[in-house]
Amino acid sequence: MATLVSFHAHPDDECILCGGVMRKAADEGHRVVVVVATRGEVGEVPDGFLDVGELLSDRRVREMRASAEIVGAQRLEFLGYVDSGMMGEPTNDAPNTFWTASVEEAAARLAAILVEESADVLTVYDDNGGYGHPDHIQVHRVGMRAAELAGTPRVYQATMNRDLMNRRREMAVEAGFQVPDVDTSGFGKPEAELTTAVDVTAYLDVKKAAMRAHASQISEQSFFLGQSDEAFAYSFGTEWFIRVGAEPGVAEKDLLTGL
Repeated sequence: MATLVSFHAHPDDECILCGGVMRKAADEGHRVVVVVATRGEVGEVPDGFLDVGELLSDRRVREMRASAEIVGAQRLEFLGYVDSGMMGEPTNDAPNTFWTASVEEAAARLAAILVEESADVLTVYDDNGGYGHPDHIQVHRVGMRAAELAGTPRVYQATMNRDLMNRRREMAVEAGFQVPDVDTSGFGKPEAELTTAVDVTAYLDVKKAAMRAHASQISEQSFFLGQSDEAFAYSFGTEWFIRVGAEPGVAEKDLLTGL
């Protein structure tokens, strides 16, 4: 059996991008480890949601622990950095933010976990962090360097299928739905650049349960949970990756094949 380490920026990212592959790996007997760079201190939360005196970071850590259990992780670690907020916000430059962290220093922290776990597979994000969030971009930079330091043999960049997103938008327009005019060029990667598509339809209930564990960030009315079951399956039934060093073209169906 193998060890999969999945590296993420904030609590809730893990279940959206990799919840299915993690639960699938765990159910198949592999070891699953989740590493989160920050505690999501800058996330938005409805007024009155938190208890009196409760810090959002404390709530998000508890939510992350619950989600990690749902997706089958046997170990959860935080690297100890502070949420940087969206690109261009003043929070980017606050003390100890992940965005301003030394890549070498942060990579050494992650590499220590990879070495300790004898990790066979590491997931990070694509070079734009999926959609340009500074902490997500930093996950790519730090994760790629950590894999080099630790000698982790197999690295996958979690991303979104941009072409699929555009096809879904066209289908909605053709069906007569009002669809916002959104530029998708900064989201995910074109299908031609992807290498791996993992069918996680058997784990959609797991993904939903993990999302619900992050109640401070993902409400029942959100894009994620407010969709019909059919739309949710279309959006989240496949998890997409770019395997580092592999030829482009979706050929792989699993992250742990042969391990």
